[in-house]
Amino acid sequence: DSRFDSSTITNMDRDVKPRRTYDGAARQARTRRTQAAVVEAAQSLFVERGYAATTIEAISDHSDTPQATVYRLFSSKLGILKALLDVSIGGDDEAVAVADRPQVRVLFSAEDPKGQLAGFAALLREIMARVGPVHRVLADAARSDQEAAALLAEIARQRHEGQQGIARSLAGSGALRPGLSERDAADVIHALASPEVYALLVTDRGWSGKRYETWLRSILTDQLLP
Repeated sequence: DSRFDSSTITNMDRDVKPRRTYDGAARQARTRRTQAAVVEAAQSLFVERGYAATTIEAISDHSDTPQATVYRLFSSKLGILKALLDVSIGGDDEAVAVADRPQVRVLFSAEDPKGQLAGFAALLREIMARVGPVHRVLADAARSDQEAAALLAEIARQRHEGQQGIARSLAGSGALRPGLSERDAADVIHALASPEVYALLVTDRGWSGKRYETWLRSILTDQLLP
C-alpha cells in the first residue's frame, strides 16, 4: 500500500510553501541590496564626474554589479538617477510617497500656523541635505539631455504640488495674511523652499543647515502670516 496518502501530501505542501516564501523574500532582499549598491555608486560618480561623464560601465564596476543586472533593474542611466532622487527625497528605498509619510501627514494637519511653518522648514532642511547635490547633478544634466530636462520639470511639478498642501492648509484655517491668496502663497513657498535657493545659501555661500532652517522659517512666517 502507498505511504503517500492525502495527509502526507498535505503535510508536504505545508513544508514546501514556507520555503518558497522564504526563497522569494531572500531574492527580494538581495535585489534591494543590489539596487542600493548601484544607487550608492552612481551618487558618488555623478557628484564626482557629472552625469554625462558617468557611464553604466563605471557604475557597474564601482557597485560590483554586472552591467546586464544594472540594465535589468534600472533600464538606463536616467533610471538610476531617478531612483537616486527617490531615495534622496524619501530618505530610504521604501515605496511610500513623501506626502503619505507620518511626519508629513502630521505637518499638514498641524493647527498652529507658526508651528506648521517651523516644522516645514525643519523637514525641508533634512530633505535638502540629502537631495541638494543630486538635484544639482540633474540640473546640470538637463542642459544637454532632453530626458533629464523632462525629469527635472517633473520633479519641480511634484514639489510644487506637494508644497501646495502647506498653502492650502494655511488658507483653510484662515491663517494667511490679508490680501494673500492661496495660489500666491503656494508660489512664495515654491520659490523660497526651492533646491536652487538651498544650493545658493548652503552650498555656494557656506551657510549651515541650521542657519538655513532658521532663515526659511523666519521668511516664510514673515511672507505668509499676518
